[in-house]
Amino acid sequence: MGRVSMLHLIFFVLAFMNVCLVKAENSYYYLTWTVTYGTASPLKTPQQVILINGQFPGPRIDTVTNDNLIINVINKLDQPFLLTWNGIKQRKNSWQDGVLGTNCPIPPNSNFTYKFQTKDQIGTYTYFPSTLMHKAAGGFGGLNVYARSVIVVPYARPANDFTLLIGDWYKASHKTLQYRLDSGRSLGFPDGLLINGRTHSTFTGDQGKTIMFRISNVGLSGTFNFRIQGHVMKLVEVEGSHVLQNTYNSLDVHVGQSVAVLVTLDQVPKDYYIVASTRFTRRILTSIAVLHYSNSKTPVSGPLPLPPSFQLHGSMQQARTFRWNLTSNAARPNPQGSYHYGTIPITRTLVLANSRPVINGKRRYAVNRVSFVHPDTPLKLADHFNISGVFNMDSIQSVPSEGPSYLGTSVVSTSLHNFIEIVFQNNEKPVQSWHLDGYDFWVVGYGSGQWTEAKRKGYNLVDATTRHTVQVFRDSWTAILVSMDNEGMWNLRSAIWERQYLGQQLYLRVYSTERSLHNEYDIPSNVLLCGKAIGHHP
Repeated sequence: MGRVSMLHLIFFVLAFMNVCLVKAENSYYYLTWTVTYGTASPLKTPQQVILINGQFPGPRIDTVTNDNLIINVINKLDQPFLLTWNGIKQRKNSWQDGVLGTNCPIPPNSNFTYKFQTKDQIGTYTYFPSTLMHKAAGGFGGLNVYARSVIVVPYARPANDFTLLIGDWYKASHKTLQYRLDSGRSLGFPDGLLINGRTHSTFTGDQGKTIMFRISNVGLSGTFNFRIQGHVMKLVEVEGSHVLQNTYNSLDVHVGQSVAVLVTLDQVPKDYYIVASTRFTRRILTSIAVLHYSNSKTPVSGPLPLPPSFQLHGSMQQARTFRWNLTSNAARPNPQGSYHYGTIPITRTLVLANSRPVINGKRRYAVNRVSFVHPDTPLKLADHFNISGVFNMDSIQSVPSEGPSYLGTSVVSTSLHNFIEIVFQNNEKPVQSWHLDGYDFWVVGYGSGQWTEAKRKGYNLVDATTRHTVQVFRDSWTAILVSMDNEGMWNLRSAIWERQYLGQQLYLRVYSTERSLHNEYDIPSNVLLCGKAIGHHP
């Protein structure tokens, strides 16, 4: 081969490699969202709601594993505003988490552009406002992450894919609800239950086909039960984890949680009730939708499908049936079960007990006696700029103790790559719901009464499901294991909004002495500064 031909070959190979690299680049999606007030009547009475691009609920995001999302949020409200991306891990990127411990809120008539990647995730997630009581007015939406073409999910592609955002709702405005909490009163019982911002919706599919329902609890406080008249549901995914495909007549979904089910339209062609109703409450709220067979000529009829007969213990038993599918691919080709979490030594244990104290004459909520208050400077910025007087390390005890509760800014420091055990101890009557930003975790145990080290003998160390939000039943405990592999400042909070607003939360500072882009991205150039961070430079 001559020299010219060899050069041509080299140029061709280099050009081909360059094309391949370009094709391998993960996609970028640019969105501009304008947040405004509007008027809607979700419970038949006109009230002020929060709109995103004029929509209530907000726009649904459909993206693919490892896609990059660039979302410019323009705040046209009269209050500072943030969105958080519930369940998105924000790998090495707590700068984009969108909570007050990591971000300054977006001032009125200003904007902030979120830049994040759906790194190594597949599943059903949501977004919602993290500031004040804005979540009570809307601003939430679905965020679905689909698998790349090279990843095989453990079920056939459904004929339809529906997102159901279900949650309790108040007729009072978000400012009225905030005033109630600030004055030391409770929100009280909600006025209704909504599915996608309505009391009635219709979902259509073809007879003989299988459809998917992505079900998320976007409410403020309550567990709901979900069921479909005359049909069983095959559970296939829980907050990004593929699970053993058990079938259920009904499912309990707690605040902040998401599940995905497959439903085969194998019944007589007609219309069927879809029902969501509150659980563990004296008064039952119900929201109804319709499953419509496309060839149906018969309207929905008959009694609503009954709620489950089991109560708290049965709900706990149902939760134990959610198991990791060890042979399924995750967002990468390796099976979920290739990570043997049950063999990793625990480096630290936190036992966190929630409580409902009165502090300075007002109702608060606390964790290990500390009721969290936000400083005027986000913890992440204070840590990055080494600003003193904002928070102290380990400002909360690792185990509960006796004594009065007090206001404080709770931060637990842990080293990158630690493997920790967190036990949520609930000595109260209401069912709790806990969420951790930046991670998913293995839910290894539920139990009644007080947790002790002996309870570890009953942990599921083989196929416990990973998720980002977990319930803790009345007078019970729930144990999780977390691999601290994501550096940053991460919010651990009650998903029950009244409780987190009034102090039932804390932050985990996951830290490494090695400053490296392999561990954490640099502070964004468009970072908003507030409090003591004003005047510092990224």
